[in-house]
Amino acid sequence: GTLKPEQIDEAVIANALYTAGTPDPDLLIRTGGEMRVSNFLLWQISYAELWVTDRCWPEFDAATLRQALTDYARRERRFGGLK
Repeated sequence: GTLKPEQIDEAVIANALYTAGTPDPDLLIRTGGEMRVSNFLLWQISYAELWVTDRCWPEFDAATLRQALTDYARRERRFGGLK
């Protein structure tokens, strides 16, 4: 069960995570006004869009979700410079 350094690539790392087999998120919604991710899904959210709301989780409702999705839909995603 050991790997040589040259065998380690993005797929090896992704397959070793708890979320292996689950698509990476396109949008991360951060509640409570926090402007940090606190080591949450760091690998998985590297290309995700972040949306922050001052609402805390218990007050997060359907209208807030619609607002997040509407804002996300208006964004131009470039994926490292690609349009």
